Amino acid sequence: MSKFACILSLVLVNLPISAAHARAQESGPSLFEQRCASCHVNPAPATRAPAAEQLRAMTPEAIFAAISTGSMASMAAGLDDAQRKLVASHAAGGKAFGNVSPGDAAAMPNRCAARPLGDPMSGAGWNGWGVDLSNTRFQSAKAAGLSADSVPKLKLKWAFGYANGRQAWGQPTVMGGRIFVGSDNGYVYALDAATGCVYWSFQAKGGVRSAITVAPVKTPNTSFAIFFGDVRANVYAVNADSGALIWTANVDAHQVARITGASAFHDGRLYVPVSSVEEAVGGNAKYPCCTFRGSLIAYDANTGAKQWQTYTISEAAVPLGKTSIGTQLFGPAGAAVWAAPTIDPERRRIYISTSNGYTYPAPNTTNSVMALDLATGKRIWNRQLTPNDAFLIGCGPKSTSETCPQEVGPDFAVGTSPILKTLSGGRRVLAVGQKSGLAWGINPDDGTVLWQHRVGQGSPLGGIEWGGAADDRRVYYPNADGLLGIKAAGGLAAIDLATGERVWWAPPIATCPDNTSKCIPSQSAAASAIPGVVFSGATDGMMRAYSTADGKVLWEFATNREFETVNGVKARGGSINAGGATIVNGMMFFSSGYGAFGQIAGNVLLAFAIE
Repeated sequence: MSKFACILSLVLVNLPISAAHARAQESGPSLFEQRCASCHVNPAPATRAPAAEQLRAMTPEAIFAAISTGSMASMAAGLDDAQRKLVASHAAGGKAFGNVSPGDAAAMPNRCAARPLGDPMSGAGWNGWGVDLSNTRFQSAKAAGLSADSVPKLKLKWAFGYANGRQAWGQPTVMGGRIFVGSDNGYVYALDAATGCVYWSFQAKGGVRSAITVAPVKTPNTSFAIFFGDVRANVYAVNADSGALIWTANVDAHQVARITGASAFHDGRLYVPVSSVEEAVGGNAKYPCCTFRGSLIAYDANTGAKQWQTYTISEAAVPLGKTSIGTQLFGPAGAAVWAAPTIDPERRRIYISTSNGYTYPAPNTTNSVMALDLATGKRIWNRQLTPNDAFLIGCGPKSTSETCPQEVGPDFAVGTSPILKTLSGGRRVLAVGQKSGLAWGINPDDGTVLWQHRVGQGSPLGGIEWGGAADDRRVYYPNADGLLGIKAAGGLAAIDLATGERVWWAPPIATCPDNTSKCIPSQSAAASAIPGVVFSGATDGMMRAYSTADGKVLWEFATNREFETVNGVKARGGSINAGGATIVNGMMFFSSGYGAFGQIAGNVLLAFAIE
């Protein structure tokens, strides 16, 4: 079975099912049989799906969260919350809702003593996705508190378990001595960075995979807020000290819209990227493909009032005819914004990257880097990197679905945040990585290409997936290429920011001899850097620190195992993907257990310090 097979079986069975039809068969057992049985009753080992008896050991709250968010949300499309609760209660062995979830801070034994947060902006921290507005993912020596000499001395200090979690995808933010991190079960936590004790938790309406941004606000009883999005397309402003909700808004009514990338804050405004998983369902012969288009939305950070919204595809999708079985087709669609936006206060601009198209022909704003006016959202320039890339999961030579694109593209989305750097002499460059395996240097003033450099071969799970890190001279991009086998997957490139020339290449390191998904050393997670060191995680569970001088490995740690946790939750590590390491005040933090696409599921947040 391919690594897409289980996801596709969940997505494609009986979709779309109308709400009226679902309500006519409104019972837990029947809904479970329709939506869940194909993967959870006698599951094949390759699917990594929990068997029905394992589900019965879980709480209904945890199962409800799983089918309302994450990769399982697609199979519950068309069901309302009441119907999802019927499914969850049945799957959990008939347990009733209402007990305190083990994911709630109130149920955890390691509560912190009450202590005011103070001003989290005043000291060292790692804020949001990329540390700074330029998304360099580079921490200064003073703020990092680590060096190339001290990194080899890093030891595990504590571990925190995401209760009932199956997708450890949240990148921790560290501000004011506290960690703010989201989880696939919808809980956002405020933890003490030094000890891992928990101050509070907040439960969102869906899983939270976006990195969290901390910023000052002017609202009653609140001086500082955290901002984040969930996989049900809701954005939140929450009191950073208490965990109380300030405001929330739904950014897009599309049924498969979500927020994946971190929001960016500047001058009282919050900028929120909007993505979707429509490419996972669009290949279904019964799905009316496709209508989603990516966007960037600016909100007043204090009130949640929308200031502007710019769609990556200017025109909304329109009907284009029907298939031979009567499925309505639409277009154009796609160009999701998966990554955090990059803010350029000097030019009063904001830069975003876009994904592939879902319909053929793909619009010229897909697989692009785009510059928008910071005040109005007006498009200034657009640079497409791979044209006419219309891609849907499940479409290919063997597919017979008429909802598939006429020509299926390679899925070379740009899922990385542009890195804005000013070089010696004042020259500026946007460094961008793409799933094609190419790294690009782009002129931020007009969008012209300055250079390109091939890091990997590229594939739907390949090339540069989630991003790199840059110091003053070089950008460091890890290579994924997870579909190309154990010999091709992984590796890390150091590239000269001025010329695009390779400085060094650290080849992939295999941790076991076989070619299973557990052993693929795909380095798809975002890199992070401090002076002299770049950190890169892999889907085989390894986190490594490389010398920026020559690419030699300075330190490594294997996370694919069980951990004793400070909150008493049974936890294990797994694949490291999407978010990378955050480094603050002599400590390093990251999540392990990204279980999508046949990778290794887990549910742990790890903290390291010099022993």
